Amino acid sequence: MQLSGCPFYYSIKKTAMPILEIENISKSFASVVANKEISLSLDQGEILALLGENGAGKTTLMNILFGQYRADSGQIKAWGKVLPANSTDAALKAGIGMVHQHFTLAENMTVLENVMLGTQSLFALRSNTTGARRKIENICRDMGLTIALDQLVADLSIGEKQRVEILKALYRDAKILILDEPTAVLIPQEVEGLFKMLRKMQKSGLSVIIISHKLDEVLAISQNIVVLRQGERVAHVATASVDRDALAELIVGKKVIQPTIHELPPGEPILQLKQVNLFHDAKGKYRLKNINLTLRAKQIIGIAGVSGNGQRELAEVISGVQKISSGSFEIQQQDCRKKSIKQLTKLQVARIPEDRHSAGIVGEMSVWENLMLEDLGSAPCWSRGIWIKSSAAKERAAQLIEKFDIRCANMQMPAKLLSGGNIQKLILARNLQLLPKLVLANQPVRGLDEGAISFVHQQLIDAKVSGSGILLISEDLDELLRLSDFVQVMHNGELSRAYPRDELTPKLLGILMSGGKITAATDHTLTDTDSALADTGS
Repeated sequence: MQLSGCPFYYSIKKTAMPILEIENISKSFASVVANKEISLSLDQGEILALLGENGAGKTTLMNILFGQYRADSGQIKAWGKVLPANSTDAALKAGIGMVHQHFTLAENMTVLENVMLGTQSLFALRSNTTGARRKIENICRDMGLTIALDQLVADLSIGEKQRVEILKALYRDAKILILDEPTAVLIPQEVEGLFKMLRKMQKSGLSVIIISHKLDEVLAISQNIVVLRQGERVAHVATASVDRDALAELIVGKKVIQPTIHELPPGEPILQLKQVNLFHDAKGKYRLKNINLTLRAKQIIGIAGVSGNGQRELAEVISGVQKISSGSFEIQQQDCRKKSIKQLTKLQVARIPEDRHSAGIVGEMSVWENLMLEDLGSAPCWSRGIWIKSSAAKERAAQLIEKFDIRCANMQMPAKLLSGGNIQKLILARNLQLLPKLVLANQPVRGLDEGAISFVHQQLIDAKVSGSGILLISEDLDELLRLSDFVQVMHNGELSRAYPRDELTPKLLGILMSGGKITAATDHTLTDTDSALADTGS
């Protein structure tokens, strides 16, 4: 490993041939074909986007490239040499680095220690910290990275943690960098910083493969795009030759119709939180502090915020998982401070959970059984509240499967075998068929493709038109600004006032999400004041 003081990009020799060639890669898991004879190439200094529906085979292909899976057939060449199969060590030695969507950092260690972790022999008499620090500082300077090497990772922001993951790959002399959903939890300012860094890395000769569902960002950063569908490569196009609509159609295989947003007069209050507090422990540390929120019928209120700022706790309070420490919590003007999850369900509260796999379904149960879970004991699928009328239950399940386009081999199959998008459709069907008064939608389109996103959004809009009040918790700012009537921002357990959608921009939301404040003098012209607010340090 080089520990010289030379600028990072000097270690990458320019080449005219593709530096990476994936040739006819196929991979199956039992009867499921994940990749089928996929081929693609990557040039030096190229940023290539890898797109496809949820389950199209993108991550499987990248895991084969990084040596975590063994392909059934085909080969991979790096720098003209065949890469040994199923060897992460061989991939690293070939200059391939991967940053996963979920970070793998030791929170109780410093940035320097995390970057060095696993790069030096366990039998060395002492760690070469001085040389490592010098190399890391050179990389940071050349890549435009600003980060305190002696700071604990636990004290870093999400964006800073991502930089540490990238720094780990660069420290290992990565020349090909794979980024899996790199902007999923970043605020707009952090996305801009990441893209600025990627462009600088590109100029230094580094090549990047990005897996993403965010089409606008893909169009902004990549030069070429490969699209997978059902495990096969269906397109390899220059980014400049397509727009967002054309790209969505390539991914889904048909034209994607965006739902129409309905402006409706709000109805009666459905959900009211007043001065709600949730304590973390006996010492009185707040997890939620002085939360005020009013959601009305035929209204969507969006909740924005960087992950970990109280959104999960807010959802748990509203769904009955946690009991508030103080304040007022009402649904349809009924005191809900001590109500159970079952009692809240009877108040027509529908929940679309953040983790659809662990909290949204019982994976071992069949599709038709999962479709019954929200109305246990109710007619017409139950007799006397204790006996399942399977014929009635299956008849209704068949209707919901057709109405919500749940794609499954049959309703008897275990729900865990459904794709992420179809699991979400099942959850929507189970909840929305009961015509709920309150819909708690927590990250409803996370990890979904354009077609599934459009479908989910249409169902939420239809529920709003039917009279539901919808609380939409999301880290996708485009989603919030597209669907919400008002948006509130969570930061450190506190909730901002409600801002009308048309007064907001992604950049302004990013300022609020990072703890910025909006002054009274600028409230009436929010869309024109992004740069002014940023300059104040708010």
